[in-house]
Parts: sequence; C-alpha cells; structure tokens
Amino acid sequence: MVGSEEIGKSLGAGQGAAGDAAQALTAILQTQYLRYLIIASWALGLLATVGWLEAGVWFCGTVAAGAVRGAFERRMADKVAAGWGLVFPAIATVTTAAWASAPLLAWFSGHEFGHSLAVALLIGGYVLVFSQLRSSPRQAIVISSPYSLAAVVILASSWGTPEFWPFLAIMPFTAAGLFVLVTMTMLREERIKAFQEHQAHLIEELQAARDKADAANQAKSSFLGVISHELRTPMNGVLGAAQLLSATRLEATQREYLSIIRNSGDNLLSLLNDILDMTKIEAGKMTFEVIDINIEDLHRRVTGPFVAQAEAKGLEFRSTFDGEPPAVVRGDPLRVCQVIQNLLSNAVKFTETGAVEYVVRTRRISDRRCVFEFAVTDSGAGIAPDDLERLFQPFTQADVSSTRKFGGTGLGLTIARRMANIMGGDITVTSTVGVGSTFTLSVEAEVVEWKSIQAIEAVDADGEDGESLSVLVVEDHPVNRMILEAWLTSAGHTTTAAENGQIAVDLAADQGFDLIIMDVNMPVMDGLSATRLIRQAGANQNTPVAVLSASARHEDHEAGLQAGADAYLNKPIDFSALARLIQTVGSGRDAVREMAECDENRAAA
Repeated sequence: MVGSEEIGKSLGAGQGAAGDAAQALTAILQTQYLRYLIIASWALGLLATVGWLEAGVWFCGTVAAGAVRGAFERRMADKVAAGWGLVFPAIATVTTAAWASAPLLAWFSGHEFGHSLAVALLIGGYVLVFSQLRSSPRQAIVISSPYSLAAVVILASSWGTPEFWPFLAIMPFTAAGLFVLVTMTMLREERIKAFQEHQAHLIEELQAARDKADAANQAKSSFLGVISHELRTPMNGVLGAAQLLSATRLEATQREYLSIIRNSGDNLLSLLNDILDMTKIEAGKMTFEVIDINIEDLHRRVTGPFVAQAEAKGLEFRSTFDGEPPAVVRGDPLRVCQVIQNLLSNAVKFTETGAVEYVVRTRRISDRRCVFEFAVTDSGAGIAPDDLERLFQPFTQADVSSTRKFGGTGLGLTIARRMANIMGGDITVTSTVGVGSTFTLSVEAEVVEWKSIQAIEAVDADGEDGESLSVLVVEDHPVNRMILEAWLTSAGHTTTAAENGQIAVDLAADQGFDLIIMDVNMPVMDGLSATRLIRQAGANQNTPVAVLSASARHEDHEAGLQAGADAYLNKPIDFSALARLIQTVGSGRDAVREMAECDENRAAA
C-alpha cells in the first residue's frame, strides 16, 4: 500500500482508532493510484527471481486487491466518522497481505538473489506503510502486521542457518529507522502546528488593527463632515457680511481692510476645500460626473481668473490651441478645471517676471476619442532635480521658504495629480533652474462634436425688478439669518424668520409665502424633515423651497430635492444665484427646478 502524508493533523495521544483511520484514509485517497506504480516495480523485481508466471500471478492478484481496496476506500470516505474507522484497518491489513507475499516468494525462490530481494521488499514494505501513515503510527503498526508475519516466517525458516542472526539483526535496524521517521514527522508537524497557531494569532492581530483603522477612518470622515459644516457656517457670516459691507459707503482704509477680510475668507474656504478633497480621495469617495463639456467655455473658465492676476503682476499671459481641438467632449469639467487652475495658479504665483503660457494640444485617436495635453509653462525660478522627486508629496513644497513667502499647504499638486490619475491621465513636469517649468496634464476624452456649436445664452444674474416677495427664512445661525434678511429687505422683499424646522412648519401651516429658504442642519427639527412636512399639508404645499447648506456634495443636493425642495444654495451664499432664484419664483416650482438644474450643470462646466 502507498499514499501521501497529510500535514497538520492532530497527533494527540488521546486520538481514537476511528480518528486515526479517518486521518489515514484521507491521506490514502489523495494519491491512491501511486500504489499501482509500486506494484509494477515489485513485479519486475520478482520477475528476476521467481520467473514470469509467479511474478505475473502476484502482480494480477495484488492489482486486484488494490482495486478492491480503492473502491472500498472511496465508498467509505464519508462514513469514517460514523463508525467505519475500525473497519478501515482490517481491510487495509488484509490487502497488505498480498503485498507481504512478495518477500516470501523471493525468499523461497531458491535464486541466489532471492534472499537479498526479500529483505529489500520487507524493508520497502515497512517504509511504504509508515511513510503513508507516519502521522498515525498505531495504524501503521496494525496495517504492516502482514510484513511482520512474513518476517517471522522467514526467520523461522532460517533457524540454524548462517543467515538467521544477520536477518535477526536487520529487524532492530529497520525499527530504528521507522522510529526516526515517525519521530521526525511528529516534531515537524508540531512545528507546523505552532507556526499555524502563531500565524492565526497574527491574523487576529491584523484583523483587530484593521478594525481599529476602519473605525478611525470612519470617525475621521464623521469629524470632517461636522467640521465642514461648522467652519462653513461662520465663514458664510464673514463673507456675507463683507459683501453687504462692500455695498455701503466706505473710506479708502476701510475698503482696504474689507479687502483683507474677503481675501482671507476666500483663502480659508480654499484651504478647507483642499483638505476635504484630499480626504475624499484617500477614502475613495471622490465623485466624478460625466457630462458634455464645451471646450471654448472650458477655456474661458480656466483662464479667466488668471489673466487679470498675471497682468496685475506685470506678467504676459499667453494661451493657444494646437492641433485639432473638438468642440464638445464628455468628462467632468469641474475636476478638469480644478486641476488646470491649480497649475495656472502656481505658475502665476511663483513667476516674478516674464510670461505664463497656457497651451492646449489635441491629438485625434479615433472619430470618438482624443488626447488632451494641457501644458502650463512659466518663466519662474525653476525646480531643482532633487526637489522634483518630492514635488507631488502631500504637505510638501519644493522650497520650504515658499510657505512663508507665498502661503499654501502643499496639497494642491498632490490633489491635482491624484485627480488626474482617477480620470485616467497624469501630470508630468520638466524644469530648468533659472529658466522655468512646464507642467502638463495629459488625459483622454470621448468626443461628442468636432465642429463648433452655438453657445447657449447665459442667464442674467441681476434680472428685472419684480414684485415684492414674501420670503420665509429658516436659519438657526443668527448672523446668517441677519445677512439673508438684510439682503432680501434691501431688494424690496419682506421676510419672516424661523430659528428651526419646527417653527417653520408651524408658520407655513397657516401663512402663505412666495419662497422658503430652508437651512438643512438645525436643532429641534432639521430642514429636510421640515420640508417633507410642509409638502404634506398646509398653505405652502406648492411654494418653492430652496434648501441652504454648508455641504456642497452632489449627493446632499439630491437628498434635498428628494425631500421636496426645488433648489439648492451653498454656503457661503452666492447672492447672484439667489437673485436668479428670486427672479424665477413667480413662474412656479417647475421653473425653479429647471433653473436650479441649469445652474448646477453650469457650475460643473
């Protein structure tokens, strides 16, 4: 008989016979067909000593016994645990008797090589059994008993001959070898078992560490969500009050101080957006929309803010198209603009004299695909080769003095490159110290139209003066509420204020309004719950509702619309967007929803 070892089984002293049989049977079934190869090799050995007839009979009988045993092993494989384990040693012992007849045939063959072959076959038989069942030594002793019986027969037949004592001396030698085989196997399996236990312990520790990291990441996301609202809310008050103050009569010094307030507020808002973008990218929650992009509109949106900045610093700003630019492509214009504007902002910021050049190169791949290369070249100080390696690392700038001189967190290029990678592109840089640098965004796009299309007429933000509206302002923050009421009153509208959603629901139940501006996060009752209740009953079921929130995420916009709102206003408030909303209120909820959808698409483009 022959099989293979099954590593990792229990070798406890208390293991029962049925357990040993189950372990041995599993090992045998893995390589049971090897037994026929061994039978054939033994038959060749016998052929040289006993002749082809005896060798052929032994071969056929042993193969038949092996086939019967194999069929029995497969049949009882699923029944060992049910009590068949004690039957297995008996069947294996009976079939092993066929193997054990080979040494007897060789010993009594009378051939001069017969005794040597008999000894080799006996030792080989023991090794085969104990190799197969070395993790179950008690089963091996039982199943190898036919070899022991053959050895006793041979020993008895050699009594009184010179071969008796040499043959008897082979037995302890063979037993010692088998003992070493079993012992080494048990020691190795104990080491394997210890390693597996250690590995399981490490896996448990890694799982615990992963759970802690997941919990920490979730806590970080929750914290950033809260801090986003808490930071944007007071910033809304600061920037809103600054906008209102700029419309009043101010002295030159006061206007200078006001400019500082607005610039500082814009910088804080930009910093907050960078941190939130970085967090979304790391968490895999950065969303990308795929809409139609008008390339000319994208070009104006990208370059518009930086032409004036470059002129103010005495720089020349040049922008050109190279290749065959399409008219309309598919992509996320908001993210593309964010990446390119970061490159342009750095170019203008770090260039003291000379020019900033913005080149858009286009290469057609097919009728529906093209490759864009947005290259931004400056004539600044350049970047040393050693600094290029850490240029895209978070919170890192090429020159540590840049933070003190120009400000910034060093997140911009990191965010820009990761956004480019998410869009399937990349940002590369070439630079020469004292000459300047070139940053290139490469990205593929799906082409919608190759030829130019007529631009859509923009909506006038100011609009025409309409009738006075009755507006319900629902806002828990007193400064934000005051700013909204002040702006609406200055435009000739009447306002009613509510500090939370419950007060708003009570007021809306009886008093009709032309427009409801509803903050989302409030005590007592939040704005979305209040909007749902207003839509259910009362005098304002069909009154346009614009939800107001510090969160600018697309999914938050969708949540507001699903709650029954018609438009969405972000904090800090864009009063031109509010003016367009008020201009549309008189046309009903459908018009407000259509206007809000157009504004969102325009913001994305």
